[in-house]
Amino acid sequence: MSDRLFIFDTTLRDGEQVPGCQLNTVEKIQVAKQLELLGVDVIEAGFPISSPGDFNSVIEISKAVTWPTICALTRAVEKDIDVAAESLQYAKHKRIHTGIGTSDSHIKYKFNSNREEIIERAVRAVAYAKRYVEDVEFYAEDAGRTDNEYLARVVEAVIKAGATVVNIPDTTGYCMPDEYGAKIKYLMEHVNGIDKAIISTHCHNDLGMATANTLQGVLNGARQVEVTINGIGERAGNTSLEEIAMILRCHKHVGIDTNINTTKIYPTSRMVSSLMNMPVQPNKAIVGRNAFAHSSGIHQDGVLKNVQTYEIMDPKDVGLDDNAIVLTARSGRAALKYRLHVNGCDIESEERLDKIYKKFLELADKKKEITDDDILILAGADTAESHAVKLDFLQVTTGMGCKSVASIGLDISGQKFEEASSGNGPVDAAIKALKKIIQKQMVLKEFTIQAISKGSDDVGKVHMQVEYNGNVYYGFGANTDIVTASVEAYIDCINKFRK
Repeated sequence: MSDRLFIFDTTLRDGEQVPGCQLNTVEKIQVAKQLELLGVDVIEAGFPISSPGDFNSVIEISKAVTWPTICALTRAVEKDIDVAAESLQYAKHKRIHTGIGTSDSHIKYKFNSNREEIIERAVRAVAYAKRYVEDVEFYAEDAGRTDNEYLARVVEAVIKAGATVVNIPDTTGYCMPDEYGAKIKYLMEHVNGIDKAIISTHCHNDLGMATANTLQGVLNGARQVEVTINGIGERAGNTSLEEIAMILRCHKHVGIDTNINTTKIYPTSRMVSSLMNMPVQPNKAIVGRNAFAHSSGIHQDGVLKNVQTYEIMDPKDVGLDDNAIVLTARSGRAALKYRLHVNGCDIESEERLDKIYKKFLELADKKKEITDDDILILAGADTAESHAVKLDFLQVTTGMGCKSVASIGLDISGQKFEEASSGNGPVDAAIKALKKIIQKQMVLKEFTIQAISKGSDDVGKVHMQVEYNGNVYYGFGANTDIVTASVEAYIDCINKFRK
């Protein structure tokens, strides 16, 4: 059995399905190029039939990267497969990922079918995809809750039909690690022709066991893992790429390794977090800001005497630069550009760097020190300049024992508008004034505020959900003034439904 583990990254497909984390095509290309530098073997670029945007993204990603295999997802439907094949026309290495649900629950309630018919549909889909590409992956959706004997029949049939990879997803994150490992082992021992295909894991984290399940799959014979950066994904997320890569790197005795350049892990994590406006939890393994922090006196004493007493990894191994260049108002463009590079954001255009540097100086006048999170926000903020609706000014009066009042000015496609309103607090007053100008029936569904590091001068990040005409739109804002950040998040939502 090969000791090489293939990394199948689905950040741009499964990861991007997280509400509010959608990327445009330019951003997807940026992530895909970073994944190529990271060393992933397969990039699942999208679900082409689902939307014109996904279809176009697969095309453009296929053009942008060179050596990774580009994969497109489909259902076991001929039209899906036709569209996927068309989207992969420019890929140097291409794969179609097709499949169908195999659990009794899916067969009965999702497809109103029976086991034999599902096998027939699976075989037809693989054979049809094989007309377009040599590399065909089949997924047995909800394999985690599929009877092992029947699952083995499905796997054997699709391999015979030409599948080169067979994906065994724990779609609901239900399996226990020993149960999932036993499932992979059963397939390795009971499927005729199993040596003709690679078995893949695809585990969800609903019960916090995605990484453990994936590792058990690998130890029992799987040689591809389907993962995402930062473990993002639907519901509680997917298996984290960085966790699997570093587990195998730290436990060399297992004898299995990946092609991942681990020094690119941290910059890739920061890039994905920044572009998707999805913060990484501080205690997240490998890439959380506390992953290499020691606050306990006993731990600090041990680390100072010998770092290996409490650290099993060198921070540099995952790309954490311990050369602490502190950015302040006196820092120049070179220092700013370097910190952006360390965090996975390479600025090629001097004009764009000048714009970011100008915003950096404005922020540096308000804060003593600028964090990496701050500069990533600045690097992503210039996209707002193309929006139709922009915030011109905001003035708020608030305090104990008096009603909050806000005055606001908007620039809407070059036209200036002003309004004022009172409200139950400064944010409420500002948004009421904003809605007087926009005059749309919008309902605020979710409002989340997060400080990105520490201190009263910190940049606050605001995430919002706004419902308009039955659709939900997600907005993001960041500012040292939390009221301004809230208004910018609301305006971000408005710009999305005005498109």
